[in-house]
Amino acid sequence: MNSAVIVDAVRTPLAKGKPGGAYSEIHPVDLHAQALRAIAERNDLDPAEIDDVISGAVGQVGEQSGNTARWALLAAGYPESVPGVTVDRQCGSSQQALHFAAQGVIAGAYDVAVASGIESMSRIPIGSQTLGKDFAGPQVHARYAEQRGLVPQGISAELIAKKWNLSRAQLDEFSATSHERAARAWKDGLFDSQVTFVNDLLTDETIRPATTAEVLAGLKPAFWSEDWATAYPEIDWKVTAGNSSPVNDGAAAVLVTSEDAASRLGLKPRARVHSFAVVGDDPILMLTGIIPATENVLARAGLTIEDIDAFEVNEAFASVVLAWQAETGADLDKVNVNGGAIAIGHPLGASGARLTTTLLNVLEQREGRYGLQVMCEAGGLANATIIERL
Repeated sequence: MNSAVIVDAVRTPLAKGKPGGAYSEIHPVDLHAQALRAIAERNDLDPAEIDDVISGAVGQVGEQSGNTARWALLAAGYPESVPGVTVDRQCGSSQQALHFAAQGVIAGAYDVAVASGIESMSRIPIGSQTLGKDFAGPQVHARYAEQRGLVPQGISAELIAKKWNLSRAQLDEFSATSHERAARAWKDGLFDSQVTFVNDLLTDETIRPATTAEVLAGLKPAFWSEDWATAYPEIDWKVTAGNSSPVNDGAAAVLVTSEDAASRLGLKPRARVHSFAVVGDDPILMLTGIIPATENVLARAGLTIEDIDAFEVNEAFASVVLAWQAETGADLDKVNVNGGAIAIGHPLGASGARLTTTLLNVLEQREGRYGLQVMCEAGGLANATIIERL
């Protein structure tokens, strides 16, 4: 059986995903192309060698529609012979793209593949793809009617905070630490080798170096409304804009090959895609799938939580990561050591590949062996991936 190895991973700095953000005047195809162009150029790789470009995007409408991966690879200057496909597993879309790329290499269907992701939330606002329609349908709503029905992710984050008895102070302290770590990582040059710069943006635009838990404590709950408060009287309303991820624009790409192809092309593998898993979980709590996904991928790998040297857990909300930590027992000093999505940002379809990029570099910086990334996803899904540094 072939091994799937990671040769390189690169990302753009992440911009504010709103009008006036650093990338708000850039077409998402062109932003995506920047990461695809960089992954080839950094490795002196002839793009004609690439068997497939598998890309994640969530807002597949308007400028991100029509199989955006294909248009991005052409914009990047890849030959017309290179195919591309766009996948949607919500926030885990580009992590799923990595799984598909690795599976293709392991199966012998690919020698060289690129897993990438894009999200331009300034130009394709969150939720645009639904066109204001109900995407679940009456039978799904009927199935969960006795559980008070489906809810938005912000309510799920509140329910998680309540279930795991997480205090507002814990959420805000975790979030302030995310900003502190991300700001320090940029200052210390820890992101330099993994970034391809776009325009004049030289850092992640949503990092707030001066923020503190005390500052965050002054923010009002983001998801309170009279209707939700009536429906869920048990909620304490702790989730704010400050302990949630922002909306962002950004792109990332990961180069995956077989060991034979890497040798033939003169490429140096940096890590092996060791194990991967995807799970379904409660669609109302929605964001807790990272707990069984972590258990699943560790079992598949034959490893324990103590064997993992670095974790990247997507910070959709602080409550999600802290509930995961409470259940898994993971050492928080190994989690998101260079900051997470609360500070760096969460450009939905690009976040999985961004986490891989960060995780690969953290393992090298700390000389660790195993890294685990895990991503919560809308609908009660989660992807988990273990990579092994070579």
